[in-house]
Amino acid sequence: GNPKNEPFYHYIKSYSPYDNVAAKDYPNMLITTGLHDSQVQYWEPAKWVAKLRAKKTNKKLLLFYCDMETGHGGASGRFKKFYEIAREYAFMLNLENINQ
Repeated sequence: GNPKNEPFYHYIKSYSPYDNVAAKDYPNMLITTGLHDSQVQYWEPAKWVAKLRAKKTNKKLLLFYCDMETGHGGASGRFKKFYEIAREYAFMLNLENINQ
């Protein structure tokens, strides 16, 4: 819908991640983006993370990672995707204090 049309504006705002950040507890999160994403500009998740950090009421981890080489589909190449997967697993294992 067109956000200049008031009913559509309110509908779009109802599912906007940025506009729905509230002061409350949030779970541990690893938020990732790619600098060259043509669908979601890198500053959009960065702005969302900043608002989450300002509003969250607990001490859970909230990490932001911006890959300086990737776009919307993430990594490409023979091994680059494995690094992304390893980063996600490292985040989860760290939450369980599995550090070896």
